[in-house]
Amino acid sequence: MNSKIRGGYALTLAGMLLAGCTANHAEPIATVAATAPPAPQAMSTNAVAMPTDRNVLFWSQEQRAAAFRVMDQMPQLAESRTIAASGNAVSLPIGETLDLGDFDLDGFMQEQSTAAIIVVLDGEIVLERYGLGFSADERWTSFSVAKSLTSTLVGAAIVDGYITSLDDPVTDYITDLRGSAYDGVSIRQLLTMTSGVQWNEDYGDPNSDVAQFNNHVDEDGFDPTVSYLRNLPRASDPGTNWNYSTGETNLVGVLVTEATGKTLADYLSEKVWVPFGMAHDATWLLGNTGQEIAGCCIQAGTRDMARFGLLTLGDGMINGERVVPEGWFAEATSPVVSLGDSGRGYGYQWWTFPGEIYAAQGIFGQGIFIDPARNLVIATNSNWPQASGGNGTGARTFGFYRAVMAAVDARGSE
Repeated sequence: MNSKIRGGYALTLAGMLLAGCTANHAEPIATVAATAPPAPQAMSTNAVAMPTDRNVLFWSQEQRAAAFRVMDQMPQLAESRTIAASGNAVSLPIGETLDLGDFDLDGFMQEQSTAAIIVVLDGEIVLERYGLGFSADERWTSFSVAKSLTSTLVGAAIVDGYITSLDDPVTDYITDLRGSAYDGVSIRQLLTMTSGVQWNEDYGDPNSDVAQFNNHVDEDGFDPTVSYLRNLPRASDPGTNWNYSTGETNLVGVLVTEATGKTLADYLSEKVWVPFGMAHDATWLLGNTGQEIAGCCIQAGTRDMARFGLLTLGDGMINGERVVPEGWFAEATSPVVSLGDSGRGYGYQWWTFPGEIYAAQGIFGQGIFIDPARNLVIATNSNWPQASGGNGTGARTFGFYRAVMAAVDARGSE
């Protein structure tokens, strides 16, 4: 299969209107580092003038550092829906602090404008650091990390009998797509962004789909995502080319809602947040018809994002009950699409890397990095100077991951 890359990690804040909700569960803070580092850019939301427009890509770095922790409370963006936790948080035990050797963690956090780093090894927190005045009891927006959580709900819907097979046509569940370029496209092809339907995610092009989608006037009676995507032409046969499309992740969200009859936030709460013992309520930003924006914008605690990584390592088992089909995460995080000589690939809304490593990734440095061979999860929240990690910022993030993996290997050889 050929790859056809159109842009980086995606963000669509279309039709967002009003403020949202806040978490109401607190979790005790246990800092692994012997001494807390100075905050790279300590600030509160009162330290800078908050942005008043919706275009995140053009907010100043100082505005983003303040806004990313309260995006569900910003009037110009959207309403949000609560992803409820149970109030009975499952603890993350504190393990022996991981020694990163010569790696300059303070310098890395400063350069990355890091809000949070949590490293979980064998189910224990071995490194936990915070910056930007952020803390374990606060939430940070996920951006495209949400894509990987959305794809997991497809697996949950299969276990629950709402979806029969990934090989089912998308149009069996979203009937308003019938007669469009999505005829003959399977759920699997939608999940892997290989539908063959034309989509341009170039943020610098005002005529791109990701830009035009924001100005689209919905057809009467249609979900806005469906209304826009049903009018796009086919660019290639289904399953032959990969093309990054947040529009299609939003369509996956519509599919889950249509199949289950439940909102994405409620279904994520039911299947993951409550049974897995997440510490805090999370929120999910909504589009202009009340549908969660499936490709973006879950506000959650960093520890809870690390817990989600642990769920994937356990193949989706919670208290002996299966959330997704057996082997789901091994399949979902396999490189269905190869993206070049680096060994990077794409699965079911997960980025894949050599050594069976996989990650959920979002613009400005949000991520959940998962290494099954080392039983390792790294959750990060950052505020990179550039959305896509230009000027080597993204590459240096992987330098940090490599330093952690080397430290884990060194510990194992002692």
